[in-house]
Amino acid sequence: MTAHNIVDQYLTGLEEHLTEEDQQQLAYTSGAGAAALQQLQDRFPACPESLLYLLSRINGTYWQQYGEHEVCVLMLGSDVYEYPYYLKSVAQILEEKSFDRSINEVYGAYLEEMPELIGAGIDPDINIREWLCFSDCMNNGGTSQLFIDFNPGPGGTKGQVIRFLHDPDSFAVIAGSFDEYLQQLMEQEYAFIIPEEDEEDEE
Repeated sequence: MTAHNIVDQYLTGLEEHLTEEDQQQLAYTSGAGAAALQQLQDRFPACPESLLYLLSRINGTYWQQYGEHEVCVLMLGSDVYEYPYYLKSVAQILEEKSFDRSINEVYGAYLEEMPELIGAGIDPDINIREWLCFSDCMNNGGTSQLFIDFNPGPGGTKGQVIRFLHDPDSFAVIAGSFDEYLQQLMEQEYAFIIPEEDEEDEE
């Protein structure tokens, strides 16, 4: 399956699972232009084709302005099901500054006490700014973020997807590639989307 086919299939299934309100919000969206996508490729030359194509279809759902409409749609997930995620726009990806050090530099003093902090396949000496942060969770990134890692550690894969979770902090590889990540979400039948009736039951 090509990168375009994966994204098209993902978006078709996503729309079927979203609420009517979120479907309407997605209808306001448009894709990033060629110049913006080239900027992203210049910054991250190994950016996967599937992410570029996704952004060419929808340039972000993280409080993203489209004309008169501000779009805020949770359209991605991870292994932490209670925290669905937004897709960042090209500009938001390029502006990301939540980390500017390596895992060792941020957590060095605690690593011996927190062996679970770093999952297999992650290089703790790479500046996290070298990862492409494509998504923040529903808590505006304060709880969890998703990255594409182009500089894996031993046992890792170039282009693997990393989930950062805060408090207690941890970094884990959740997919070997962005394509694989989207396929997993489809196979899980978009489990990160909470049906409206379940939300009403909780209230």
